[in-house]
Amino acid sequence: MADDELAAIRAKRMAELQGQLGNQDVSQIQQQQKQQEALEREKEMRNAMMSQILDQSARARLSSIALVKPEKAKMVESMLIQMAQTGQVAGKIGEAQLVSLLEKVSEQTQKKTTVKFNRRRFDDSDDDDY
Repeated sequence: MADDELAAIRAKRMAELQGQLGNQDVSQIQQQQKQQEALEREKEMRNAMMSQILDQSARARLSSIALVKPEKAKMVESMLIQMAQTGQVAGKIGEAQLVSLLEKVSEQTQKKTTVKFNRRRFDDSDDDDY
C-alpha cells in the first residue's frame, strides 16, 4: 500500500511541476512573439524613414553596405533619422552626400593604432656579449 500511495503522490507532484513549467513556457513564447513584433515594427519604421530621406541610388548603396557591415549601416541609418528629426535634411539625400556621411562615420569608428617601442636600457646592452 505504501508503494502505491507513494507512486500516486509522485505522479501528482510531477503533473503539478509539468503544469507550472508549461505555463512558464507559454508566457516566454508570448514574450518572444511580442519582442519579435516590436522589432518588425521598428524595422518597418526605419525602412519608411529611409525611403523618405534617401533617393534610390543612396538606398541601394546603404543596403549593399548593410550586407557587408551591418553595424556601420545601422549607425548611418540612426544618424540620418536623427538628422531628419532635427530638420537638418532639406530634401532627399543623394549618393554623393551618403558617401560623405559614410566617410565621417568611418573616421569616427576607425581605430587608432599606436606602436610603442620598448628600448633596452643602458645596463642591458648586447654589445658586451661579443
